[in-house]
Amino acid sequence: MSTPSGFDELIHPSTRLSVVALLAATEWADFPFIRDSLSLSDSALSKQLHTLEEAGYLEIRKEGGGRKRRTKVRLTQRGRTAFEGHVAALRAIVEGAGTTAPRTAAEPEPATARTAPASQQHHAEAGR
Repeated sequence: MSTPSGFDELIHPSTRLSVVALLAATEWADFPFIRDSLSLSDSALSKQLHTLEEAGYLEIRKEGGGRKRRTKVRLTQRGRTAFEGHVAALRAIVEGAGTTAPRTAAEPEPATARTAPASQQHHAEAGR
């Protein structure tokens, strides 16, 4: 199976995908909100944000100064487009999985209505 159009290797790692998905649902998000929502350390989140910013997927603003300095993050239009394309590619992969892999002879049939073993059927019939 070939990789569908729109699949984005940069977004795909789970941490980056989680960051981008969270940001896709908002206009701007504060650094502590992202960190706490995704249970990441400051350094782990900073690294992922920096990678996404270098790709042009995020805009990062630092506001204020000293102890009141706040870091705010948002997806750029490029980032939103990449995320939407990646989600569509993942859906194509998932939807195609059921139609592209025929069951082999070694795989059991799906469970359906089961009948009792022959020994139990015999006892049930004898009691009639």
